[in-house]
Amino acid sequence: MTYKRKDHLISILFLFPALLLLCVFIIYPTISTIKLSFHSWKGIYGMAQEFVGFSNFQKVLTSDTFWNAMLNSVYFMIGTFVILMPLSFSLALVVTSKLKFTGFMKTMYYLPVILGTTTVALMWRCILNPNTGILAGILNAMGLGDHVIDWLNTPTVNVWTTILINEWKFAGYNMLIFVAGITSIPDTTVEAAMIDGCNYWQRLRYIILPLSKNSFKVFAILGITGCLKVFDIIWAMTGGGPNDLSSTPGIMIYQFAYTYKKYGRSAAIAVILLILGVSLSAVCNRVFKQDDIY
Repeated sequence: MTYKRKDHLISILFLFPALLLLCVFIIYPTISTIKLSFHSWKGIYGMAQEFVGFSNFQKVLTSDTFWNAMLNSVYFMIGTFVILMPLSFSLALVVTSKLKFTGFMKTMYYLPVILGTTTVALMWRCILNPNTGILAGILNAMGLGDHVIDWLNTPTVNVWTTILINEWKFAGYNMLIFVAGITSIPDTTVEAAMIDGCNYWQRLRYIILPLSKNSFKVFAILGITGCLKVFDIIWAMTGGGPNDLSSTPGIMIYQFAYTYKKYGRSAAIAVILLILGVSLSAVCNRVFKQDDIY
């Protein structure tokens, strides 16, 4: 008993710094945000918070701007699963193959991830400029000048343009998630399938994909939560315009807090995103649950 008690004390001692950081930077801010969502406050230190009940949630949920922002987040999710997921998985298959120069390909695929979001946004804003951008120059040279539009100021088009740029930036990062899943598959399993006469596509369908289910689960959870809180790339490229048509819930949180000084409304949006994120993550855990088939 003495040794077990001592082991427990040592375990608690080692866990205490992590638990302290968890409480200070996650649990306490979350509780404070939930509490603030039921109050009205202008962000002035020392000013009392006025309890308003569910008024903030009612105003958010009846706002057309909020639902348009949620629709843009849904567009980001569609892009994540329709474009980013197959692209990242394909890149992972390439870099884990026995092709030559896979080391070079890993570096090139991951290079956009290293670039800062603001850097990427400014670079693509220059490329997509309808007057002086490289893309406009290429289209004009090909005789397709009529197809040149203001990519970042045209409603809906600017959102999908930003989505494609976002997928380009994060394809290398998500590639590593799938690489981890593919490389964890025992070589003996793949070799046994090859001995049994399975071709590459059969191994991909019946071995690699089923045994990479955990990687797809991680990708899905990170992708959904990332799309719900997306802020930096869309803010740097469109600023939520024109007329908030490319806005996202993350941009609304920022604007209500720091522009309109409605911290309670901003907190209400954050709580709604928290509930959606937790719920959708639970669904992903259920859908992508991997059976122990070894």
